[in-house]
Amino acid sequence: MSLKIFCEDIMKKYIDAIEKNRKLILDTQDYVWKNAETGWREYKTSHYMENVFESLGYNLVKGENVPGFYTVIDTGREGPEILILGELDSLICREHPDANPETGAVHCCGHSAQCAALVGIAAALREKDLLSTLSGRIRLCAVPAEELIEIDYRKSLMEKGIISHMGGKTEFLSRGYFDGVDIAFMIHTSTGNSFMIQTSRDVGCIAKKITYKGKSAHAGGCPWDGINALYAATQGLSAINALRETFREQDCIRVHPIITKGGSAVNAIPDEVTIESYVRGASFDAIKEANDQVNRALCGAALSMGANIEIEDIPGYAPLIQDKTLAEAAEKVFHKIMPSSPLTIKTETGTASTDMGDLSCVFPSLHFYAPGAVGTSHGKDYFINDKEASCVQSAIWQLSLAAYLLENNAAKAHKVLNSFSPLFKSGKEYIEFLNTLSSSGERIEYLDKKACVKL
Repeated sequence: MSLKIFCEDIMKKYIDAIEKNRKLILDTQDYVWKNAETGWREYKTSHYMENVFESLGYNLVKGENVPGFYTVIDTGREGPEILILGELDSLICREHPDANPETGAVHCCGHSAQCAALVGIAAALREKDLLSTLSGRIRLCAVPAEELIEIDYRKSLMEKGIISHMGGKTEFLSRGYFDGVDIAFMIHTSTGNSFMIQTSRDVGCIAKKITYKGKSAHAGGCPWDGINALYAATQGLSAINALRETFREQDCIRVHPIITKGGSAVNAIPDEVTIESYVRGASFDAIKEANDQVNRALCGAALSMGANIEIEDIPGYAPLIQDKTLAEAAEKVFHKIMPSSPLTIKTETGTASTDMGDLSCVFPSLHFYAPGAVGTSHGKDYFINDKEASCVQSAIWQLSLAAYLLENNAAKAHKVLNSFSPLFKSGKEYIEFLNTLSSSGERIEYLDKKACVKL
């Protein structure tokens, strides 16, 4: 079946099915925006979404001890399985006028629109005969914890055995919640003026918690009896800055630490200072090399002050590899359903990170974009101002792409799969590799005034 025939005979029913559920889509956007929750805390948001899905007649597999869920829609005909995702979590931006006054949580990331679009797709798929010409399955997943923030909180969940990975998609992959998936995609909201498909990759990252350990003393009376952890930390940050010109442009290295604890009292030498950071890069090799450089700089600063340092390296997200065959399919569908709307094809590497990258290591994935937001992404002036584009048209594009892939005995989906070469043979193999990137512990041992540094 040609694309033209596909669009003329079939596409309209998918568009109409989304349009029919416009109110439900927009109500979801409004609710999720007003009830923002950060990663692994999205119980209220997840409960709302669960109620919507269950009211539509879906049976859900809910996350064990965590927010999030998925459901699988089977056409009854053999074929691949397509995963469509919506992210539940928010960011923290206390300066935002809509931020939760207690937690600072606000959806200045656009995830509320993703949830709305996912609900629209779910509602549309309940319409009569919508699956009649499709083969295979569609899995819809409301997934938690994409924004890699509140590292201490996530570490506490890992220590309790509640989660084993920082990111929601990585955790769901490790739990087997994506077993059986063949292709995955999702749309993120952007502040641009056009819809966008990215054909290049996004960087991955390692998350870091750094603790400088000194010795407390009276800051005015006897500072010579102390070891200033804050001075060691600031030297460490300066040493990282001195490295920046050595990072190769093609590796897209980004290091952006914050001090989360700088001391306890102004009249006491700080004995403990904590820092959180990412090391981002375009490949696993680039991330590892840059992370080793950063650790040397951090340890050297501690050594110069006679302090110690504990570094915990936690696997963040893999570089996102956009599947080009899947991107070509998304472009073809877009021009048929929204021929008068602008579409940008981005070819340069993106320097943000997402746990969608972890999925792209295992099966063909696409993370594309719909406009509809204004302001600064992750900033205090970020708002969803065009719900039509960010929620309704996003849902139409995603549903139409799924249908295009699964029509005609899923011929286009098979084309995507036949052209795909995974970095890892399975989710299990990828998770095993990811675990090798973890490390923790003090890095300096002082022996008879001599120091042994363990990078």
